[in-house]
Amino acid sequence: MASRGRRGGAPAREDEPRREEWAEQPALAPQGHVLPPPPPVDYGVFMQGLVQAMQTQAHTQAALQAQLEA
Repeated sequence: MASRGRRGGAPAREDEPRREEWAEQPALAPQGHVLPPPPPVDYGVFMQGLVQAMQTQAHTQAALQAQLEA
């Protein structure tokens, strides 16, 4: 018996919407709280902080290395 195939081999039930009907349905609106957009990022300030953190790490690593050798 050749039926219109579905992936599981089970025939479509009458109460299930068909794939064509799903495509016609509008997208659902988001439920619950919607987050506001993030604030703009000042990449200059970000890069200054990143450089400062890397310098601090290098200084700390050098101090620890000096203690290890002493």
